[in-house]
Amino acid sequence: AGDGFIICGQDLILDILSNFMRMHGVMALRAYIGSYDSLVSLYYGKVSVASAHLWDSAGDDYNVPYVRALLPGIRCAVVNVTYRMQGLYVASGNPKTILTWRDFAREDITMINREKGAGSRVLLDENLKLLGLYGSRIKGYDNENQSHLAVASAVGRGDADVAVGMEKVARQVENVEFVPLKKERYDLVVKKEHLDTAEVATMLSILRSERFQNEFKRIGGYDITDIGKIVAET
Repeated sequence: AGDGFIICGQDLILDILSNFMRMHGVMALRAYIGSYDSLVSLYYGKVSVASAHLWDSAGDDYNVPYVRALLPGIRCAVVNVTYRMQGLYVASGNPKTILTWRDFAREDITMINREKGAGSRVLLDENLKLLGLYGSRIKGYDNENQSHLAVASAVGRGDADVAVGMEKVARQVENVEFVPLKKERYDLVVKKEHLDTAEVATMLSILRSERFQNEFKRIGGYDITDIGKIVAET
C-alpha cells in the first residue's frame, strides 16, 4: 500500500488505533471492509493490516485456517485485538423465543443478513452447515446489509425478527435484545516480513500500551486480555 498504512476492519477499536497511530506520526488510514475481503486485500498487498473474526467449524478455531487458505505461502503474524460476544439480535422481550441457530429455519421467522465475507455471516453460515440447512431456504437470507448497526436497527424497527452481530451494538439500539451464542476472537493480521517496520512496530507498541488499553476499560463489550499478543503465526 504505497499511499499510506491501511488498516482494514469495522470495529471502533481500529478507529481509535488509527487515531493513536496518527498521533505517533504514522499516517494510518482506514478501510471499512469485512474479514474475508480484508485478508484477500492483504494477500494482494492493497492493505497493510487485515482484521478478522472468522470462525472455522471444522477445528472450532478462529482466523488461522482462513489466513493459511487466503494467504498461501505467506508468513503472517496473527495479533489479538479483543474477544467479543457474538449472538442474535431479537426484539425486546424476545417475543418469538429465538434462542438457537436452528430457529433461523422456522417458518414464522424472517432474518436480515450481513454481506458475504463478514465475520457474522461466516459464523451463521458455518452453523447452518453443521445443521444441514441451506440459507436459500431461510426467509430474508438474501436481504444483506453492511453493518452490525444496520441489521440491529432493522430488528429494532420490526423489519426483521433476527440478525447476527456483536453484543456491544445491541446496547446502542432501541427495542433490541441480545442472545449470546459465541465468544469470538478478533485479530489483526500482518505479514511477518513487515513486523520490523516502523509502522507495525508503532502499532504493536500502541496496542500493548496502558494508555490505549485504558480507552476500553470504560467501554463495555471488549475483553482485551490478549490485546497486542501474537496468538498465532502461519
